[in-house]
Amino acid sequence: MSEVKEISTTASPAALEKAAGPPSTRAAISSISKHVDTNDPDEALKLVAGETVVLTPEDEKRLLRKIDRHLMPLLCIVYGLNYLDKTTLSYASIMGIKTDLNLKGQDYSWIASVFYFGYLFWEWPTNRLLQRFPLAKYSAFNVIMWGLVLCCLAAVKDFAGAMTVRFFLGAFEAAVSPGFALFTSQWYTKQEQGTRVGWWFSFNGWGQIVGGCVAYGIAVGTEAHPIAIKSWQLVFLVTGLFTALMGALFLYLMPDSQLNARFLTQKERVMAVERIRINQQGVREQAFQVVSVVISSIPNGGMSNYFSQLIVSFGFSENQSLLLGVPGGAVQVASLLIAGHFGDRFKNRILFAAGGVLVSVLGLFLILLLPDSNSGGRLAGYYLYQCVSTGFVALLSLISTNVAGWTKKTTSAAMYLIAYCVGNIIGPQVFQSTDAPRYRNANITVLVCMAVSFAILIFINFWCRRQNKAKAAIRASPGYIKVDGQEFLDLTDRENPEFIYSL
Repeated sequence: MSEVKEISTTASPAALEKAAGPPSTRAAISSISKHVDTNDPDEALKLVAGETVVLTPEDEKRLLRKIDRHLMPLLCIVYGLNYLDKTTLSYASIMGIKTDLNLKGQDYSWIASVFYFGYLFWEWPTNRLLQRFPLAKYSAFNVIMWGLVLCCLAAVKDFAGAMTVRFFLGAFEAAVSPGFALFTSQWYTKQEQGTRVGWWFSFNGWGQIVGGCVAYGIAVGTEAHPIAIKSWQLVFLVTGLFTALMGALFLYLMPDSQLNARFLTQKERVMAVERIRINQQGVREQAFQVVSVVISSIPNGGMSNYFSQLIVSFGFSENQSLLLGVPGGAVQVASLLIAGHFGDRFKNRILFAAGGVLVSVLGLFLILLLPDSNSGGRLAGYYLYQCVSTGFVALLSLISTNVAGWTKKTTSAAMYLIAYCVGNIIGPQVFQSTDAPRYRNANITVLVCMAVSFAILIFINFWCRRQNKAKAAIRASPGYIKVDGQEFLDLTDRENPEFIYSL
């Protein structure tokens, strides 16, 4: 007979106090009870209150496929555009923008870094707005605006203009990562989230694949058939306008939550909320590992803006480098999907992600140690480096799975984004113009960051295992009783004994 899931009736906070047993249990119960506000439950609890939902495995699989079919294409394409739009500057750097804007010294690095100053400036307000406004509508507004702002880069005439436009571009893109983490956590169980985060983050690689092909086509086409604007200006216009169009589609098609999903029936909406009870989080979630995010973001900030110039330094022409960046995107996609699949299969995303980081370290050693004459070997090293994204995606997926509690979620999200911005601001600055074209010192810095990131991922895995054992001991105590509707109450992950950290 198929196993079914039902909403269970469990103890109230008052009953917990009466049932207090050992000191460890009493401490956990006190932590829960003081935070329970029965007058302000999660909106998901309001939907399922009074409902008895029978959810068979067949129903759940059918519902999951329906959710994936309607949500994942939008999340994947828009996130891929998010990366593509940021890396258009890298393509433009070898298509003439540095000459046309008369950039000197570290000017280009500052244009790359200022994006994250805008991101940092607006990250706290946008995080609060994501919580207060309808999630899909606010996210769509930002997608449309960043597409239009990207188009404005085609009109800049000097360093100051480029700095200004890139600042506002960063401000509008600040909503993407926390917003997509919210989408993932409110629709999927913790066991499903790692794979889904891997899916939409892997479209960074598809963004690089498509971006390289588009930039190459524009570069070659405008050389053969000159037009009124420069090739780099056309790249900004094409990608920006397409992004704005996708933002409009996102606005029309993406639901804010299960409560207003037009593709679900009323019964399916209740089922969609019921199936995420096991998350012990309600329908919203975010998290961070600050130090690791800073360190892993330094390579991202540098490489995403300099990879085209780096490939040129291997001995290839500017147009060749546009195409040779494409396989790097394919490696990123493959590594993310492989790490995500096996991480979920063996229930340890963190360790498989750490394996990808080790592969990236090997790639950096090839770039640094092979002679300049070995262009193919150094290019292969760059491709291996693209596995680095597995580590960042593991951290990003922890945003969806390993922090609970309203205040802690918003604070964690802010600290995560600050760390992300700081790392990406530093990244372009380690690529000093005096080190061009090989950028040896920058590559050494990236290598050290990757080694430290690997060590931190191993530590996070150890810490989560230790916390899960401590929580299991509390739940096994004789006097422990679960609170009614506990999964939808505003408890942090540390306060909720039912919360299990994902690995």
